[in-house]
Amino acid sequence: MVETALLGEDMGASMITGEAELHKILETACGSRELMILVTPYLRFETHFLALDSAAIQARITMSAEEAIYGLQSPDLHFRFPSVTRFLEGHTRLLGYGLMEGRRTLRLAIPKTLQDDEQRRAYRVERVGKGLVTFSTPRFDLKSGRLVNISTKGAQLFYSQEPLEALLKTDDPIAVSIPLADGILINNRAIVRWVQGKTLGVEFLPTLDSEVLTPLSRWIFQRREEDKDRVGSLFVDPAPQVGKTPGMVLISSSQEVEDNLMGLLAGLPPLKRVGASMQAIKEAVATGPTLVFFHVPDAGLDGRRRLKMLVEVLAGKVPFVLLGTQVENSVLFELGNEHKAAAVYDLGAKSGAFFLRLVQGILRRHQPRSEGP
Repeated sequence: MVETALLGEDMGASMITGEAELHKILETACGSRELMILVTPYLRFETHFLALDSAAIQARITMSAEEAIYGLQSPDLHFRFPSVTRFLEGHTRLLGYGLMEGRRTLRLAIPKTLQDDEQRRAYRVERVGKGLVTFSTPRFDLKSGRLVNISTKGAQLFYSQEPLEALLKTDDPIAVSIPLADGILINNRAIVRWVQGKTLGVEFLPTLDSEVLTPLSRWIFQRREEDKDRVGSLFVDPAPQVGKTPGMVLISSSQEVEDNLMGLLAGLPPLKRVGASMQAIKEAVATGPTLVFFHVPDAGLDGRRRLKMLVEVLAGKVPFVLLGTQVENSVLFELGNEHKAAAVYDLGAKSGAFFLRLVQGILRRHQPRSEGP
């Protein structure tokens, strides 16, 4: 359809590799304190650009120390942000912490590339509210309609009074006035790209001024991120269903660790503890658990060898988390990277709501999607 060509055309993702262009984009983002979304396969954090130096990007700390330690240490850490009409993404890693304007900051590695991760010509926001829009006709009549969707390049409008073919045709120049949330108001000239019944698609020409385009791009980016998060939440109900939702398995000899987990993970699939033996793990895995927790009570040479043998029983079929008690975080992360754990966590620390959020993220990623609406 013509509508798709205007507002959702598949243009393919573009890659930015030039160092000068990449730095210019990041400097602009820092200069405007642009919104940044930090994402791992299981978690999402909202923050803002602050500054760029030769070694790192500084970003605002908007998460707890626990979230920063166990959420941002992922080897698959990326950040996404709006840049004019593009939504860019880059791979990064947490380098540590800095100081700016008297406050601690996150120091993030500068990516070697940035990629426009939006496959379409311009992302369309469908959740636009019920506000009225105004558009003109070539005869300078003003008509009031409803906004159907919008992108940084154009919009789709609905007019209920009469078929639009009697008022407009393709390539007609018109003026549009579109109020949005957060005080965004678009008053711009546009070109009619298609007309069908009581609906029309328009392209903003000339392109929107930066005073409007920048907040519009950020507004659209935020709603796209909300859409991603909402779609990611559509997974099977974690409440136990006999024969349908297998539980989680804890590999540990500690009753205390089991009691701790039971309290932290209330409401999720049931948890079963089995001994740290290969046969016990084989029998537990045969039931098809959703997630396995390996308790790591020590990280000595014998403990590492035993952990390696036990993890190999899973053969990559089930995601697992390493739970440390009396093990240094640096060692725990080293073991997690070595064995490709979904996450690591120190149960010896004071555990908060973050751990539940982390486990929910892993389950969302690995469980089958709901077949509901």
